[in-house]
Amino acid sequence: MFGKLFSSSVNRRELFSRSALLSFLWNSAPAVRAASGGLQVGKTIYESIGVRPLINARGTFTIISGSLMLPEARAAMAAASEHYVHIDELMDAIGARLAELTKAEWGMITSGCSAALTHATTACVAGGNPDLHVRIPDLTGFEKSEVIIPTHSRNVYDAAVRSVGVRVLEASTVDEFEAALGPKTAMVYILAGPQAETGPLAFPVVAKLAAQRRVPVLVDAAAETLTIPNVHLERGASLVAYSGGKCIRGPQTAGLLLGRKDLVRAAWVESAPHHGFGRAMKVGKEEAVAMLMAVEMWVKRDHKAEWQTWMAWLNDIRERVTAVPGVTAAIAEPTELSNHTPTLNIHWDAEKFGYTGTEVADLLFRGEPRIAVAPGGRGGQGQTGIGITAYMMMPGDDRVVGERITSILKSPRARTPEKALAPAGDLNGRWDVRIEYAAGSATHHLYLKQNGNRVEGTHQGNFVIRDLTGRISGDDVTLHSSYSERHGDSLNYRFKGKMTANNMTGTLDMGEYLGAKWTATRHAYRED
Repeated sequence: MFGKLFSSSVNRRELFSRSALLSFLWNSAPAVRAASGGLQVGKTIYESIGVRPLINARGTFTIISGSLMLPEARAAMAAASEHYVHIDELMDAIGARLAELTKAEWGMITSGCSAALTHATTACVAGGNPDLHVRIPDLTGFEKSEVIIPTHSRNVYDAAVRSVGVRVLEASTVDEFEAALGPKTAMVYILAGPQAETGPLAFPVVAKLAAQRRVPVLVDAAAETLTIPNVHLERGASLVAYSGGKCIRGPQTAGLLLGRKDLVRAAWVESAPHHGFGRAMKVGKEEAVAMLMAVEMWVKRDHKAEWQTWMAWLNDIRERVTAVPGVTAAIAEPTELSNHTPTLNIHWDAEKFGYTGTEVADLLFRGEPRIAVAPGGRGGQGQTGIGITAYMMMPGDDRVVGERITSILKSPRARTPEKALAPAGDLNGRWDVRIEYAAGSATHHLYLKQNGNRVEGTHQGNFVIRDLTGRISGDDVTLHSSYSERHGDSLNYRFKGKMTANNMTGTLDMGEYLGAKWTATRHAYRED
C-alpha cells in the first residue's frame, strides 16, 4: 500500500484482510457527549447532538459514512418525500428507466449493495415462487440450494449470500469448479477485482463454464465505477451489484442490482414490501428516487473534469507538505474500476520526525477540523506515512488538509523510549476469562507463557483457538489475539488491564465490534 498500502485501486477484499490498518477507523473515535437543546436542522445538525463531522480524505468507508449525496439526489429525495405512490409501480418504472440508462436488461434499487447480493441470491434460489420464498432461509426440499464461490472471491461480504441459507461450495481449480456444478447449483458468486482476472478460475473461464450449465453468475462490484454498457454483463455475468453510496453518490442506504430481466424481477418479488425473508431490507420511495437520480447524474457527469479537479487538489496538498524538509509525496493514478480515484502518498522518516503515519492520522482525526486519512505504510527503510484519497473531498478541503498535515510535520517531537517495569507477578499458566459483552457474556481461556516482560500463548474462544502475544509492565497487562474466518471476517481481541496475584481485570477492545469488560482468574487445577 503506499505504493500498495494506500493505493485506492485496492479492492474491498484486500482492504479488509488488513485488519490492523482498518481497525484505526473504529478505534480512533473519542467518546461522544450529547449536546443540550436537541437536534437542530442546519449546518450544525450533527454538532447539535454532540457529534463532530469530518473531512473525508480517506475514501468511501461505511464507518465514516461513505460519500456525500449529490445535490440533485438530495433534491430528488426531498421531492419524493412529499407524495404517496404504489411501491410496485414505482419499482417497475425505475427498473425500466435503469435499463435505459445503464443498457442492462433491467434494474432495481436495493437497500445497499449487501441487500442486492441477498436479493439476487434469493432470486436464483426461489425464482419469485412465493411457496419457496416464504421458507427462506430453510432451503429443505428446494431444487436449487447451492452457490459456488471461487476461492479468490471468498470475502467478508459473501455473508449476504450465505444468509439466504445456501450451501457454499468453494473451488480453486477448473476440476473442482466443474465437480461443484450440479443440479442443485443456484448461482456462482464473483467478487470483482484483479484477483478474479487471473489463475485457473479467471472470470472468463467461470462465466463460460457456468453458461454451459445455464447457471447464473452474480458479480459483486460494490466499490466500482458504473460502466455503461456494463463490463461485467457484457463478459457473461447474469447480474451485477453496486453500492449506491460510494462513487455514484446516491443515498448511503441504497444499492443497484442490474442484469437479466427475469432474475431482477424475481429479486424484487423477494424484497420489501413483500413479506418473507427480504422484508427487513426495505428501501423507501425517497431512497429509490434519489438513487435513480444519482444514476441519471452519473450518465451526465463530466468524469474527466472530476479527475482533473481531484488531481489539482492532491497537487496542492503535495506542494504544501513537501515544503517541509524531509517530506516526500507522490500521486498514484490507478486504472482499476474499484475505488477509482487518485491517491497522494506522503512519506517521512519516523525517527527524525517523531511521528508514525498512524500517529499523524490519529492527530488529524482527533483535531479540529477533524480529518480522516489512511494511516501507516512504509516508503523505504525507516519511512512511514499517510495516504490522501481525493474523490470524497469537497472544494476547499485540500487547503485545510494540506495546512493541518504541514503544521504537524513542521514540529518534530522527540521520542522518549518506554521503559518496561519489572513484572508485578507471574502470568504463566491457564487463566479463565469472563467477558461481559453489551448484552451477554462468555467464558474464554488464556494459556500464557511469560518470559520477562514478554507474554505469548493461545486464546481459546467460543469456537476457535488462536495465537496470543502481549506484555506485562509492573501490574499493567496487554494481550492481543486475532484470527480471520475462511470468508474473511477478522476478529481482534485486545485485552488491557491490571493483575494481582491470581486475578486480572480490565477492558477489551474488539475493533469494529466495539468494547467489553473482562476479568480473569488463574485456573485452579484439582489435586488428586
